[in-house]
This record gives sequence, structure tokens and C-alpha cells, in this order.
Amino acid sequence: MTDSRTPVRGFSTALARNFLGNAPRWYKITIVAFLVLNPIALLLVGPFVTGWLFVAEFIFTLVMALKCYPLQPGGLLAIEAVVIGMTSAESVYHETTANFSVILLVMFMVAGIYFLRELLLLVFTKLLVAVRSKILLSLTFTGVAAVLSAFLDALTVIAVVIAVGTGLYAVYHRFASDRGFDDDHDHDDDELVNDPLRGDLDRFRDFLRNLMMHAAVGTALGGLATLVGEPQNLLIGEIVGWGFAEFLVRMLPVSIPVLIAGLITTFLLEKTGWFGYGAQLPASVREVMERWERQQAAKHDPRRRARLTMQAITAVALVAALAFHLAEVGLVGLLVIILVTAFNGIVDEHSLGRAFQDAMPFTALLVTFFAIVAMINTQGLFTPIIDAVLAQDGQQQLTVLFLATGALSAISDNVFVATVYITEIANAFDAGTITHEQFEALAIAVNAGTNVPSVATPNGQAAFLFLLTSALAPLIRLGYVRMLWMALPYTITLTATALLAITYLV
Repeated sequence: MTDSRTPVRGFSTALARNFLGNAPRWYKITIVAFLVLNPIALLLVGPFVTGWLFVAEFIFTLVMALKCYPLQPGGLLAIEAVVIGMTSAESVYHETTANFSVILLVMFMVAGIYFLRELLLLVFTKLLVAVRSKILLSLTFTGVAAVLSAFLDALTVIAVVIAVGTGLYAVYHRFASDRGFDDDHDHDDDELVNDPLRGDLDRFRDFLRNLMMHAAVGTALGGLATLVGEPQNLLIGEIVGWGFAEFLVRMLPVSIPVLIAGLITTFLLEKTGWFGYGAQLPASVREVMERWERQQAAKHDPRRRARLTMQAITAVALVAALAFHLAEVGLVGLLVIILVTAFNGIVDEHSLGRAFQDAMPFTALLVTFFAIVAMINTQGLFTPIIDAVLAQDGQQQLTVLFLATGALSAISDNVFVATVYITEIANAFDAGTITHEQFEALAIAVNAGTNVPSVATPNGQAAFLFLLTSALAPLIRLGYVRMLWMALPYTITLTATALLAITYLV
């Protein structure tokens, strides 16, 4: 006699296995528990506490990014927030459209950088081979990322860094797996890696992880300084009435000390080897990079030279367009895609599609993140903190404002936090509550707060979140907790320096 429950049991087992794919069973149970707990919490403790519960749960999905990409579990939480009335679909759409420039940037600029990877890999391989001092190389990555972020955009710069890191990793992984430099190879798969080289591959991962974190922090150092460094800078400058030059000058008392502190921290971390830094480039990796460089230099194919020349011209156009803010960053990215693909003969849809593989999942994750931000806004989760800050007077208000915007940016979206605070400050100025001098000083504190302490967590800055969720992160074993740990010394030194600058120099 056939048990009628067998098909049901088989279906439920299959459904449970399919749910969140290969994520650990305990992780799946945790997400389900969150989804069950939230409506109950809404009934028992109200929307304010439940809102903070949602924020903590979403951060948990980011923490576990290496176990399961955060889009699916975070997306389920965002959908539930809308369904149970914690926010509305209209609010999510409003938050998304308010950040449309960031979405355009991720969609097109990241794909544009993909088509420049051949040139970038060639340049940075030469740098890796030429600079033998790890300390000097680390300072170069931090400094160059800071300068580029000041005049370009932090997400663009980190996209370049990720493309370089992935390219370098792929070159050595191909060699360690006994594959030729020109052979097709899956560098996600370690099965073919020769046992004697596994240790060197692990040390190379450590080395790349160091450089990626130095560069990520560098984007924050430069992003603080100028009107175009971060999206919220444009907002603050527009409300206060600062142009590019005035914004740069106003921020100098904070941006210069913070930059110096960042470079000193880079030096000390590499010198001491603390917090997971100080990893050296294995000799076998350097040898492979030198061989690869020689092989590339030996290729005198006119078509390859034409490709590299066109990529170089497009890179110069990219820098010029972003430095002079000729168009929105995302549109400049589309310009890069069109120019490089048109002149390098990349015209079939399949080849174009590969460039968007990294960008689109992160774009979807960003919109999910904006849904959580919409819930924060709808429920007024930050309102008590905002009221407490604005109730302060004099120098204490500057200090508390810097710390509050920093703390909230570390767990939320720094553009959202900047929007809330600078709007409230502008309203106070319009009402005659504060002087114009106070208005400008408070604007500096908001800009510094949303740019500096937010390096503490991967969700604090879009560039950090993009690095965490990129295809490179699992290759170099860069998870949320490790990112927190490696960012900690920078968080302490940069936040302390910015706080002292705001207290005594602003």
C-alpha cells in the first residue's frame, strides 16, 4: 500500500533544499525564523522596535555574504517590510529614484571598467613587478585611490581596483592549475591547483586582501575632500551653496589631517603586520607575473596595440569627464562602454552581456537596501537621535553631530543620513535659529561624519559594500567580519583625527 504522504513529504523536502540553494541549513532556518518573528514583533512591541529588528536582520544577511548572496534573504526581508506595512512600495520607489544616479553608476560604470581590464591589468602588473616594497606598494594603492576618488567617484575607483585584483588573481591561479595564460580557465575552482602551490596561492590571497582594503579606505579618504567625491557631498554643497573650489577649501581642515592619518595608518599596519596586514608577495607569484608581463610585451599584434591605445584614450576621456563633472557618472560609464566596444569590435550581445554580470546583482542589492532605508524613514527610526543632536549647543553640537552621523551612516546609507541632517540644519538656518557661520560648520561636520566613521562597516559605504559582494571577495576570502576587523584600525585613527579636526580647526 503506497503512503499518500510520500509525495507531500518529497515535495516539502525538495522545497527546503531549493530554498536559498547551497546555503547552510542553520542559515536557512535563521532566515525563516526572522520572517516568522517580524510580524509577531510588530504586534507585540510596535513598529519602532520592529524597525530596528529589520535593520539588524538585514545587516546579518550582509555579514553572511560569503554563505549566501544578500540579495535573496535581504530581499525577502524587504518584501515582508512592505507586506506588513512597515513601509510602502511608493516609499521604496521614491528612495530608489532619489538614488537613481548611484544605480546608473553601478550599472554602466562597472561594465565600462570591464572593457578596460586589459589595459588596467597590464599597467598594474608592471607596478606589482616594479615595486618590491610592500609598504610602498600599499601606500601607493591608498594614495592613488584617495586622489582618484577626490576627482572621480569612489565606486568607479573601487570597480577599477576589483578588476585589477581579479585579473592578477586569475593570472596566478591559471599558472597554479597548470593552465596556459591564454587557456580558458575557471579561477573559482581550486581542484586543479597543484599541492606545492596551494600555500603560495593562500599567501597571494592575503596579499591581495591587504591591497584591496588599503584601496577601499583610500576611496573614503579622497571621497571626503571634494564636491564630487561622494554622492552626499553634492547634496551638501548644493544646499549650503558651495562650488567645487569652496567645498575643497572648506573641507581642508578635516580632509588633510585625515589623509595624513590614513597614510600613517597604512604604513604602521604593513610595518607591524597587525589586523591581518603585512602579507608579502610570494616569490612564485612574482615570477609568474614577470613571465606574464614578458609574454604580453612580446605580442606585437597590431590589433592588440590598437585595442590598448583605444582603451588608454577612453580612460583619459573617462578621467576628464568625471573630473570636470561633464555628465552624471553613470552616463560617463555608458560613454566608456560605447567607445571601447565600438572601436575594439565587441558588437555581439553575448560579449556585451558578460560585462554586466557583476554590476546587475549589486544593482538589485542596492534597491533592496533602499527598501530598508525607506522603512527607516517611514518609521522615523533616526528621529530621536536627530532631535537629540539638534538640541545641543555650540561646539558640543558639532561633536555630537559628527558622531551621530557617523554611527548612523555605518549601519544605514550615508546619502540618506546626510539628506536628513543637512535638511534639518538648513531648516534651522532658514528659521533664524543658527547663524550662517554655524550652518557652514555643521555642514562640514555632516560631510565628515557621513564619510569617515562609515568605513567601520561594509554597509557604511557603497564602495565597501560593492567590494564585499563582488566576485573577488570569495576568491581572496574577504568576508564581512574580516572586513570589520581589517577596517577597525582605520576607523579608530581616522575617526579620532576627524573629531579632533572638527573640534579645534573648524
